[in-house]
Amino acid sequence: MAQGTGRLSDKVAIVTGASSGIGRVTAKLFAAEGAKVVVGARRESELASLVDEIKASGGTAVSLAGDVR
Repeated sequence: MAQGTGRLSDKVAIVTGASSGIGRVTAKLFAAEGAKVVVGARRESELASLVDEIKASGGTAVSLAGDVR
């Protein structure tokens, strides 16, 4: 993941639907800009993979699997 400008440093971003598509890309972009990211979706294994990717790139992320209703 390319490192951004850090304009989201000291911020926390919560991204739902983060296991794929736009949500996944959004979480990665926010992390690249320095945000601590909380990712949520139904598919726990996909979230774990995303958290691992973000951490491997130097970011901070945690996941919460569940269905937002």
